Formats: sequence, C-alpha cells, structure tokens
Amino acid sequence: MTTAPRRARWLVPLALLIVWLGVGGTLGPYAGKLGEVATNDQASFLPRSAESTRVLDERKAFDQQETLPAIVVWTADGERISGARTAAATRAVAGLAGRPGVVGDPSPAFPSEDGEALQAVVQVEPDLGDGLADVIDEVREAAGTVDGTTAEVAGPAASQVDLSDAFAGIDGLLLGVALAAVLLILLLVYRSVLLPFVIILGSVFALGLACAIVYVLADHDVVRVDGQVQGILSILVIGAATDYALLLAARFREELAVRGDRFAAALAAVRRSFGAVTASAATVALGLLTLLASDLTNNRALGPVGAIGIVCSVLSALTFLPAALALLGRAAYWPAKPKAADATVEGHRVWRRVAATVDRRPRRVWAATALILAVFAAFSPSLSAKGTPLDEIFVNDAPSVAAQKTLGEHFPGGSGNPAVVLANADRLDQVTAAANRTEGVASAAPVSASGRPGGGEPLVVDGRVRVDATLEAAADSDAAKRAVERLRENLHGVPGADALVGGYTAQQVDTQQTASDDRTLIVPIVLAVILLILVLLLRSVLVPVLLVATVALNFLATLGVSALVFEHLFGFSGTDASVPLYGFVFLVALGVDYNIFLMSRVREEALTHGTRQGVLRGLTTTGGVITSAGVVLAATFAALMVIPLAFLVQIAFIVAFGVLLDTLVVRSLLVPALVIDIGPKAWWPGALSRPAPDTKKAPPASGRA
Repeated sequence: MTTAPRRARWLVPLALLIVWLGVGGTLGPYAGKLGEVATNDQASFLPRSAESTRVLDERKAFDQQETLPAIVVWTADGERISGARTAAATRAVAGLAGRPGVVGDPSPAFPSEDGEALQAVVQVEPDLGDGLADVIDEVREAAGTVDGTTAEVAGPAASQVDLSDAFAGIDGLLLGVALAAVLLILLLVYRSVLLPFVIILGSVFALGLACAIVYVLADHDVVRVDGQVQGILSILVIGAATDYALLLAARFREELAVRGDRFAAALAAVRRSFGAVTASAATVALGLLTLLASDLTNNRALGPVGAIGIVCSVLSALTFLPAALALLGRAAYWPAKPKAADATVEGHRVWRRVAATVDRRPRRVWAATALILAVFAAFSPSLSAKGTPLDEIFVNDAPSVAAQKTLGEHFPGGSGNPAVVLANADRLDQVTAAANRTEGVASAAPVSASGRPGGGEPLVVDGRVRVDATLEAAADSDAAKRAVERLRENLHGVPGADALVGGYTAQQVDTQQTASDDRTLIVPIVLAVILLILVLLLRSVLVPVLLVATVALNFLATLGVSALVFEHLFGFSGTDASVPLYGFVFLVALGVDYNIFLMSRVREEALTHGTRQGVLRGLTTTGGVITSAGVVLAATFAALMVIPLAFLVQIAFIVAFGVLLDTLVVRSLLVPALVIDIGPKAWWPGALSRPAPDTKKAPPASGRA
C-alpha cells in the first residue's frame, strides 16, 4: 500500500524536471536567435505623437528610395585641400555608383569654407543587415585612395554600423559575464557544489522560454525588440529567476532540516514562499507594464517584454527548482548540511548582531539612515537627463563619432544632420525665408528632385515640399535644440504653410519632452500599483506606505550618487532622457522585492511572537538570503557595462548601486528600525490575528518560520 504513494511522489517532480529539460533543449537556442528579430533603427526610440515623428512618416513620400546617408569627410593635416585632391575625391566616391548597397550617384566632393576639408554624401540602402558594415568598409576604402588626405565616414549609416557592433556582444558576451558572475557569487556564499548549478540552470531555462515567446511575438510584429530591450531582458530574467530561487532554496533548507522528508519539505517551501515570490514578481511585472502608458516606442516595447521575462522567471522558480530540490534532497547542499537552528548558520551571526543593533536604538538607527539617504538625494536634481551627446553615446571610441567631430570642425555644426522642414508648396518662399531668418540656422534650401538641397527645381509631393535647414551648432548641442525650438516657432507662424520641423535635433527635443511627460504620468501609476499589492499581501496600510516611501527615498539617493559619479568619475555630461524612468521602474519594483521578502516573513513571525520579535526574527532569518539575492541582482545588472553604450552603462550603475543600497541600508536598517519604533500600530488599520505581547528578550538564537 505504501509503495504506490511513494512512487507517485517521485512522479510529479520527475515529470516537471523532464518538461523543463524539454523546454531548455527546445527553446534554449532562442536566447541567441532573438537578435534576428531585433532592430536597432533609431526610429524605435521616438515618441509616436511628436512632430518629429510625423515628419519622419511624411518625408518617406519624398524619398524615391529609402536610404541612409554615409557622409565622407577628408582632411589634410591642417593644409588647404587643392583642386586636384577635390577632383580625386569626387572620382573616388563616384566609383561607388552601382555597387551593391549603394543607391544612386554619390554627391560630388565640395570644400569647407576654411578650405581644409572636403565632404561628400553616399546614399546607402537601409535594410542590409550585417551587409551594411561591408558597404561602409567599401566607402572608407574608396575614400582612402585620395593621396595626402585622411578619410573618415560619418552620418546615420556609419552610426548604425557602430551601434550594431556595440550590440554584437548581447547574445554571447553579456549572457556569459552575467552567468559567470552569478555562479561565482553563489559558490562563494553557499559553498555548495550542486545548488548554484541548479539555480543557474533554472534561470537559463526561464530565459530560453522568455526569449522564445518574445521571438514569436516580435516575428509577428506584436512587440518590438531592439538591442537595449534584448540586453535588459537577459539581465532581468537571470537576476529575477536567481532571486526567487534563492528565497525558495533557503526555505527548503529550513523545512528539510525540520521535516526530514524531501518531498514534504519541497511542498512546504513552495507553499510558504508562494505569496512573497508571486507578490514580488507582480510588483516588477506590473511596474514594467506601466511603461505601456509611455509615448516613447522603446519604453512601450520594454514593458510587455520585461513582464514576460518576469513571469517565466517565477514559473521556473516555483516549478523547476522545487522539483530538482525534491529529487536531490540534502545532496543539493553538499558538502553543507541543512540545520534547523538558523542561528547555527555562519551568516546568521552577523544578522543577529544587526538585529541587536536595530533593537537597542531603533529611532536613532532609522533617523541616521534616513538622514544619510536624504543627503544623497539632495544631489538628485543635478542629474542631467537632457540627452546624451553624440560623442558620448559610445563608451569606447567609435569611428562614426570621430568622423562627426571632424565634420563639425570644418563645416557648420549641423552638417549631415539638418533640420527637416515639410510645408505646403505654395508657401515655399515664405517658409524658406523664415527659416533663413531664424537665429541658429546657417542655411535653408528646398530639396530638389535630385535629392539635394538647392540642386534644382523643388520636388513637390502631394502639394508638399521639403526644406533642409542646416544648423550652426552641432546637432546634439543645447544651442541646436534652442535653434529648432525657434525654427518651429517661426515656421508655425507662417500662414497656410502647415509647416512641420523634424530631423535629428528635433527628435532629441521631442524625446526629452516626452520622457519628462512620461515620468510625470508613469511614476504615480507605478507607486499606486506597488502600494496596492503590498496592502493585499501585508493586510495593512501603514507598513506598505512606509515601504513605498523608503524605496522612493532610496531611488532619489541613488540618483544623487549617480549624478556625482557620472560627472566626476565616468565623465558623462548627461544621461539619456529615459534613464531616470528606467531607473525608477527597476529600482522601485525590485527594491520593494526585498522588503516583500522581509516583511512577509516578519508578519509570519509576528503572528506568533509579536511585532518586535517578529521583526528581529524576520531580519535574522532572511538577512543572509536577501543580501545574497541583492548582490546577485546587482552583479547581473552590472554585467550590462560590457556593452559599450552610455545608456546601458548608466542603467547598470543606477540599478546595481541602488539595489545594494536598498539591500544593505534600507531593508537591513531603515525598515526594521521604523517598524520596531512604531510597534504593533504598524499593521494599522488591521491587527495581527494572533498577537503576542512583545518582550524584552534578545533576538532569537533559533526558531523556525
């Protein structure tokens, strides 16, 4: 009679393990295939309703064939360039006509006003994929044949090649660094041979499942994926799956030491961890989904993709890991042995001391930590989110950036990136005149049928004309942005012109404004969603409000530190407009995770031992696992720094530093001290169903949840 039930207990975990092995074997390769449906088109970052986006859509009618310009610039070490070299440069680029990937005839080379540089434009097909790099190499090779000159290639085509090179490490390098960092930390912390590999395997399975789902959705144009979204998805899944696994593995160790039966311990671990893990996952997933309210296409893409990753992470943690632990039993922790008394674990000695410190003077502890965080937060307004200059987009030197700098030294700062004006054809003269009168505009001319400004009869499409306005300042500068704002003001005032102003600089202006609007809209939504989840989980109002307030303070403190580090250590003059919003969503949602892990355990302990002892026991028993989870998550996000893009480096620092600050200060000191100081009233307006009077005993040496 007992043989069949025993066999049945093996069947469920074994079946789950087989299913996940099938998922890993079948869907695992999609983690490397996601790049096939990813796009690094800069249009994916634009606000959908902005004026510059409308220009981008409307100007397609003026392009007989969609192209990407590659701008060739020649210099001769400060010497004036002779007519012979100008003719040689023209012949060099003319020879590119008809080659695969090159559209039409390249423009003739023409000199700068100082006579020390030449410029020519080669139009390139935009949908060449990896072949675009080969075309740009051919352009460089041809341009380099002009004796006595140095040739460089700037413009959108060259920038896209450099961007693709930067994202080339997404599939292999980033994932390898993240997994290696997590594995090393787990081996050092748990000193177990099998457990770290089981946890890593679960996170890889979760990533494979998430990437497969996202691949299908992206292939059917349901979601949009670019290099940034792809990189963040990998890091998010690895970090979240590992965090949830650590919480469940720690609970399984406790249950196994007490019960002795591996299957009962696995079931109890899932049951007792389910609320905290699912509530934690819900805060992150719903926080990410609030990005759907954004007007920026890239933000909206990250929302559902990130939420899919979180769902796959929690699914793996609650099914694959318990199944593996049930089958392995005590062997999962070898050579360590699970023990019932938490305090006998080496790491808990530290947390007993921390708990004792918080218990002695809770008010002094929370006041001091809150003051330190407030001082850091005071620097947060100095973080500039006005956009990243072109020469700072790439962390390492990029050929297109160096070429753009050379171009700006000899031609008007906006050369190669003009403001694009679309207006009614019957108001062309008034529009052109108004543009030329605008302060900050070097020149403005209608685009002809040849595709060049001022090169003949203006091209008219459906009663509309295009005017290119070259700006005096560099296209990414504040001066250029102010010039675009003045240009819009002047042209919008031309009666009957229905003028629209777009182009690179206008896109930066619109993106910055939209990002600011998004923060105003999304931040309150995220806070409200997280607060609601906490209220439902903890059945209280006051504690959730305190938790949300502390993670918000942690976010501001992190921004303050980031402002100082970015300017004085990394040398960034500004951040991408979306960085503060991404930082907020990740830090607040992930920061609440650790408070959920802590306070759900505190509430469980408080039901038996009262609020004060519940806090001390919760802090002591969860301190090690939560700190390990925080370190792991910080390490996984820090891995984003291997991708040499300022945006990802900035996000990596903000999230990694913020998670560590939250784990070591907010969750370890500020929150426990606040709850102890407030006492049982912290659970207002409800009360614990089985309250016990607090006593002045020292923090527990042992005890099971």
